[in-house]
Amino acid sequence: MDNRPIGFFDSGIGGLTSIPYIMRQLPAERIVFFGDTARTPYGSKSPQTIRQFTLQIGEFMAKKGVKMMVVACNTISATSLDELQAAYPDIPVIGVIAPTAKVVARDVPPESHIGILATKATIRSGAYVSKILEHDPSRQHIYSTACPAFVPLIEEGIIDNQIMDLTIHYYLDRFVEEHQIDTFVLGCTHYPLIADNLRRIYPDIRLISSSKEVATAVNIELSRRHMYAGPHNQEKDNVFYASDLSENFVNMIQRILGRDQDELNIRFKNLDL
Repeated sequence: MDNRPIGFFDSGIGGLTSIPYIMRQLPAERIVFFGDTARTPYGSKSPQTIRQFTLQIGEFMAKKGVKMMVVACNTISATSLDELQAAYPDIPVIGVIAPTAKVVARDVPPESHIGILATKATIRSGAYVSKILEHDPSRQHIYSTACPAFVPLIEEGIIDNQIMDLTIHYYLDRFVEEHQIDTFVLGCTHYPLIADNLRRIYPDIRLISSSKEVATAVNIELSRRHMYAGPHNQEKDNVFYASDLSENFVNMIQRILGRDQDELNIRFKNLDL
């Protein structure tokens, strides 16, 4: 039994999309979340800058006494996971790409035409393609495209409107047609927030969410290490930090989790790294 919190972090609000899966699968667990909303988006930044930011957040999480770090950000997972794991060898560090790639290789039919949707940094790294091929080297139809405008629009709450739909058409219509895509991998934890848009525009395309798969990976790792919180864990406050604690950050948490902060035992704090 281990009642220490699990630390989640992301370049902004995207990693929040993993939290509902954790709360459903592991209701006894306590969460410390950090969103680097003041410096988002990470996807257009250099790998060196992303690593610098990542290690700063890792230090913050370690000081909070987390029992596990969950990198709920594909960009960080693609560029900085190894450095973070090396810096904190005594704390399990889980990224989002490896568990998602495993599910793609296992569950998506071999003849499928897979489209990886992600940030520029994640696409440049080639991490998704290489991880999928590790599990299934026979895959011949994996294609990738960067969608850099999605994250800033989502961070601003521009989701349920024509601007987002037009942006989706701009990035994906030709991509889908050219490669005959039948499966989208949402290779950024922000992208589940536009899943309804994607389903409406491309109703025949299957969606695989990295946000969902990382929650499953956390559950497996906690079980393997015997690190579950006790069923009567009294330290149940979930604390959500942001480098810019904006009204949009608070509203987005309540939108994603579907309940108000009192019901979820949430506290919000501003943090300057």
